[in-house]
Amino acid sequence: MASADVIQALQELENSSAPQQDRPAGYKKLLEQILSSATTSPDSSASLGAFIDSILGENLGIVAARPLLSTAVDAIRAIPSLDTKIEAGTTALRSLEPRIVSFEEQDAQLREMLADAYQSQEEYIEAAKVLQGIQLESSQRRVADDHKVDIWMRICRLYLEEDDTTSAESYLNRAKNLRHQISKPEVTLAFQLSEARILDARRRFLDASQAYHSFSFSAVLDEEERTRALSSAIVCAVLAPAGPQRARALAKLYKDERAPQVAEFGMLEKMFLDRLLTAEEVSRFSENLQPHQLAKTADGSTVLAKAVIEHNLLSVSRLYDNIGIDELAALLGLDAEKAEGYAARMLEQGRIAGSIDQIDRLIVFDGLEPSAEGGTSGQRKVVAGKGLRKWDSRVQGVAEELERVATMIQLQYPVL
Repeated sequence: MASADVIQALQELENSSAPQQDRPAGYKKLLEQILSSATTSPDSSASLGAFIDSILGENLGIVAARPLLSTAVDAIRAIPSLDTKIEAGTTALRSLEPRIVSFEEQDAQLREMLADAYQSQEEYIEAAKVLQGIQLESSQRRVADDHKVDIWMRICRLYLEEDDTTSAESYLNRAKNLRHQISKPEVTLAFQLSEARILDARRRFLDASQAYHSFSFSAVLDEEERTRALSSAIVCAVLAPAGPQRARALAKLYKDERAPQVAEFGMLEKMFLDRLLTAEEVSRFSENLQPHQLAKTADGSTVLAKAVIEHNLLSVSRLYDNIGIDELAALLGLDAEKAEGYAARMLEQGRIAGSIDQIDRLIVFDGLEPSAEGGTSGQRKVVAGKGLRKWDSRVQGVAEELERVATMIQLQYPVL
């Protein structure tokens, strides 16, 4: 409840016979008294609510009340204690709610100030909810497009801090419609990073890797932020389903001259070179992953475990012409049924080429390169058999070796 002194002062101002243009001075003086005792008086928030109720009453017109309300918002913003600031701001919002149509600008200022206070206390959801109440589409005031995008992107980032990607994406989509009308580089960067984080959280790892990698080239960012974005791009590429599209993403990242500087380069190199991954390497890599990147999939395995199994299966297809299902299961660290299931799924999706002989319990790899569309190049056109291609490769190797020897002889004995 408001203090007795404040209630009495407000009654005197409301019942004063002074001209209306002289009353704002009395309200300003009273506001200063309320705020001067804000850190010591437990009734300061209630007193502030009573003050705002009074200036929004019938004794002052809208024209006189608006600057007084703006002054009150500035005064609340200057309160050093975050708890007191939040309490006073919340009280002011409740008082303002019935007449918000006439005071939309002051309401927006108050909400942005409250959001700053909540964010400082890491109460990101509360900050986002406060900002959602700002009237951005209104006939009472004109809001610039860049300010709308700023508010929407801020709400998006606040929801991302709490991993609420559904709410974050809805505000990102609103900003997307006006994105190309905004020239601020910081807004563009915020949009790119938020989009990458949402793709990452939704496990669209190939798209997220590409978004992070593009973000890492921004000249506006400092070196540390660019390196962090590159690291995230590598992590997402590693977690993506094995196949031609991921192979292209890995190649692009592996050729990036900055890649050896990040901790994930070892995993990137092994995957790019189609080397088998050990359990120890996977365990070390998983230590720096986010919770959603370690979430379990429908078959009970984690996202990382599934990505590693598919990668190792792809590596096996490059190393062997054929392999028994039991031997494959031992290499993958799975039981035979699961190993066959992974192989069947990748064969069906065209991410590896070959066939399964269930009678002899054997997987035969064709050695054809999978295509990006799913299916293999060998399924679309007639190609020579694997043995003939190997023969061609060996002939080419002999020819190259012969040419190398001839060059060495010529350098050693230029005149015969």
